[in-house]
Amino acid sequence: MSFSPSFNPPTRILMGPGPSGAHPRVLKAMTAPILGHLDPEFLKIMDECNDMLRAVMGTSNRITLATPGTGTSGMEAAVMNLVQPGEKVVVGICGYFGERIAVMAERAGGVVTRVQAPWGSPTDLAGVQAAVKAAGNVKLIGIVHAETSTGVQTPVEPFVKLAKDSGALLLVDCVTSLGGVPVTVDAWGADAVYSGTQKCLSAPPGMAPLTMSPAAWDAIKAREVPCNSWYLDLSLLEAYWDERRAYHHTAPISMVYALHEALALVLDEGLEARWARHEKNGRALQAGLEAMGLVLHADAGYRLPVLTTVRIPEGVNDAEVRGALLHRHGIEFGGGLGDLRAKVWRIGLMGESSNPGNVLLALRSLGNILREQGFKADVRAAVDTAATGLA
Repeated sequence: MSFSPSFNPPTRILMGPGPSGAHPRVLKAMTAPILGHLDPEFLKIMDECNDMLRAVMGTSNRITLATPGTGTSGMEAAVMNLVQPGEKVVVGICGYFGERIAVMAERAGGVVTRVQAPWGSPTDLAGVQAAVKAAGNVKLIGIVHAETSTGVQTPVEPFVKLAKDSGALLLVDCVTSLGGVPVTVDAWGADAVYSGTQKCLSAPPGMAPLTMSPAAWDAIKAREVPCNSWYLDLSLLEAYWDERRAYHHTAPISMVYALHEALALVLDEGLEARWARHEKNGRALQAGLEAMGLVLHADAGYRLPVLTTVRIPEGVNDAEVRGALLHRHGIEFGGGLGDLRAKVWRIGLMGESSNPGNVLLALRSLGNILREQGFKADVRAAVDTAATGLA
């Protein structure tokens, strides 16, 4: 007797911290015929991905590829390849994912100094500067450009200057920013930058764009001990992505197709137009939330347009509100992580999910549910204010 379970995932409006909705072209690409990972036609697709990645990331770095796995694989590849046992690392932490960088650096054998900032503020530049000076001979400085747990954007340029002045390399986590807010690797002068497919690029989770500056690549090639991750050893991955095509792993064929179409869509829209779309929709949502009577969590002036953290009002049940949004309206919001657990909602407007219709639907739906919870949400003001921003 055979048993075939039903397979009918519901349609959701993904407005959490990721994944975001995928464009129909991306989903269609994933149904294309599977090719061998060394098939000449597949290798052409990989080459096109490389070229488009450089355009989207704003770099001419030769070492630009996508690691297999979610955004965390990009983080682990960058950290594990750059940090050797005993080397000094300073990590600016302003949320959950900065701490993850620090933990990985410790697992690589690095001597890590953490510089903490409040969860809602950008990375503490003065604190990182003081830590670098105190440590001396720092190999790597790590920061998060767009902190997914807090909705905060940290300016990169001051940390680039600090790294150059101190002789360190700069690692920048752009998992939530690439494709939604300006990421300009070469203009910044950053050394190691990685992202993920499932946020503003609007492909399913499964690959992590990554680029290394010549200085970072020189440091990797000069390692005295092998990288302690074989699967994410960039000296091996690079040999598969470049013209040598040295076998390393069986590439996730359908995810490479998805990445290809996602990058093509970004470039078809135009980077500046795409950044402007995310900016407009994100600010309209934030204005609407404040008009409703809610309080935004991240510091003014450092709020990401692609991911907004809003404080949960006193007396409102976090799980009940998110459950009602999901089951009544098919809308997914994210809950808080770490220090912000049960204190904020994380509302994403990334990639295909960033559109005016989602802004207005989310505000109406959230406002009406909050009223049921006893919070006096001004739904009309929220929608009118957002609509003005979207006009």
